[in-house]
Amino acid sequence: MKTRKTRIWMAAVLAAVVLFFWLEDSLLRGVSQKFPPHESFKLLARVISLVRSEYIEDPEPRGTMEGAFQGLVGSLDILSSYLDKPSTAKYLQPQKPALKDIGLVLLKQYGIFPVVIGLIKDSPAEKAGIKAGDSVTALDDKSTLVWSLSKINLYLEDNEKKVVKLRVVHDNATNEIPLERADIYPQIVSFAPLKDTAGIVKIHHFYPPLIKEFKANLLPRLKSQKGPLVLDLRNCCKGDLEEARKFLNVFLKSAKIGYLEKRGGSKDFLACREEAGLENLPLVVWVNPATMGPSEMVAAVLKDFKRAKIIGSPTPGLAARQDLFSLEGGDALLLTTGVFCLNSGEKIWGKGVRTDIKLGADEQEEKNYIAKTIGLISGS
Repeated sequence: MKTRKTRIWMAAVLAAVVLFFWLEDSLLRGVSQKFPPHESFKLLARVISLVRSEYIEDPEPRGTMEGAFQGLVGSLDILSSYLDKPSTAKYLQPQKPALKDIGLVLLKQYGIFPVVIGLIKDSPAEKAGIKAGDSVTALDDKSTLVWSLSKINLYLEDNEKKVVKLRVVHDNATNEIPLERADIYPQIVSFAPLKDTAGIVKIHHFYPPLIKEFKANLLPRLKSQKGPLVLDLRNCCKGDLEEARKFLNVFLKSAKIGYLEKRGGSKDFLACREEAGLENLPLVVWVNPATMGPSEMVAAVLKDFKRAKIIGSPTPGLAARQDLFSLEGGDALLLTTGVFCLNSGEKIWGKGVRTDIKLGADEQEEKNYIAKTIGLISGS
């Protein structure tokens, strides 16, 4: 039965994706004059009709079309996704940090399995011995090959401490690893002292009430500091751009900090207009390959305004805005509608944050970040 469903699903995905790229290529080559939009829809309907009427077995409509939509939307970019009803409900969860998770930070390109690029400290995934570079090929026996990164992340989250079974490939060996979801973010932001600095502020995610907690618990302490403050954005992979913008406003004030480039080249400028409580405090920012999205915007803007030096490894370049579009039955489309650019026009999307001091893949331990920070401060 599994083999039958897999063949049906793969046929639908292949048909949808091939059609998508054929149409895209046709438009680029000017063949769209031969097949105007209404003809393209007719062609799509014809493909669906043939799969339903001529394929060797009778496809299950819901599963077949959902698989086709996942493949089609997932091929657009890393973050865009077709979400089923349960995933949509999780996406709309008002208290996202309260959801239980296993602590994996994944990166997934279309057509390949997701790869581990980071692990949340003391999380179930880290304790289980999963390493950066491992591939996750299945979740609860469901293949992750054509799932989008957004769908995978949403699947891993849950309100309860349920067990999720991972199929992990490590050094060419495949292992089945059951992990119980846990509270992986006991704090939104934390502080640790570091000699000759104002300390290390670790940002775990950019969801509210980050700014409220930062201003209440850390801002008064930091106002009297003279030495550089370390902002640790390693493995900071979740949050929203608005909370990140508010966080930037703590360190700088400007009518334009960058913009979201939208369809057709239009620009939606972002501003930090309030007084910056720590405008004169020097900054050092730590990043790694698991510094994603809103945290990339923070690091890039601080560097662009010459407010910070960046230490670490290249980031993936996922600073963008996604909007959710509801569909019938509770499903939804999550589409990238704007990519973040600096005032100069430089895009972070697909490029990541440029570091001032680069650390290699074998230098990701915190002691190396500290050593580079102390060297930067002392000028050595």
